[in-house]
Amino acid sequence: MREIVLDTETTGLDPKSGDRVVEIGCIELLNHMPTGKTYHCYVNPERSMPEGAFEVHGLSEEFLSDKPVFAGVVDDFLAFIEDTPLVIHNARFDIGFLNAELDRLERPQLSESDAIDTVALARKKFPGAPANLDALCRRFSIDNSSRTKHGALLDAELLAEVYLELSGGRQPGLGLGAATVAGPVVRTDIGDRPVREPRTHAPSDGEIAAHDAFLDGMDDPVWRR
Repeated sequence: MREIVLDTETTGLDPKSGDRVVEIGCIELLNHMPTGKTYHCYVNPERSMPEGAFEVHGLSEEFLSDKPVFAGVVDDFLAFIEDTPLVIHNARFDIGFLNAELDRLERPQLSESDAIDTVALARKKFPGAPANLDALCRRFSIDNSSRTKHGALLDAELLAEVYLELSGGRQPGLGLGAATVAGPVVRTDIGDRPVREPRTHAPSDGEIAAHDAFLDGMDDPVWRR
């Protein structure tokens, strides 16, 4: 089962007001475990960087000025994710931004309904508890000390670990099949083996005499009381 853990960084909170994607990070999972394959890129947003956004991710307008625009990375990005389910923390936000970028290029949209939203998973599993990424890292004792700023690839790596824990820990899906608990095991491979008569376990006369001689050497043995 292939899944892609995805995170983005942006110039703000609303793609409809002109905010753009500036970074994409993806981690490939097979059966909930990272394979080591990743996708990462910085994107020139073709606009200024608001101070508030810069304080979140530290990506300056100058740093992004020589990076490719979204049209220059879209093919590699779509080739990496293919039609694989996306695991996203607050899927509506990231997919909303990516679909705004895809719409500008008249490309097919990503499906939010097919995404696995880890915010929803966390709120269902721990109702009333904080569901942000830092809080979940603390809950599951995941080291996020290097997360001094938001970064798409780093956050995707942390989210992959959080998702693994939300999905059941290091052995997700471990359980007993119905066949193993349905009833007693019946041997069908015995065939026509010869039947052996049960052996007698009664002591012989010699064994009884040896036992009596042994007791004669003891002081008031309990076997003779």
